[in-house]
Amino acid sequence: MTEPHPPDDDKERRTDNLVLLVGFALLVGAGIWLLVTMADIRKTQDCAAQGRRNCATIETPDRSR
Repeated sequence: MTEPHPPDDDKERRTDNLVLLVGFALLVGAGIWLLVTMADIRKTQDCAAQGRRNCATIETPDRSR
């Protein structure tokens, strides 16, 4: 016969849930970053496919200082 499992410790359960929540948040963040990066690359490739020469983004310094 099988032995009954001991009751889970609440502190251990909270730690496990926190680790899973952090892992899930990292996974979602990485997915959003990947989608944004892919969209930027697609826009640049579409621009270049149309034969334009000024497809690269130009970064300007922040003048609010």
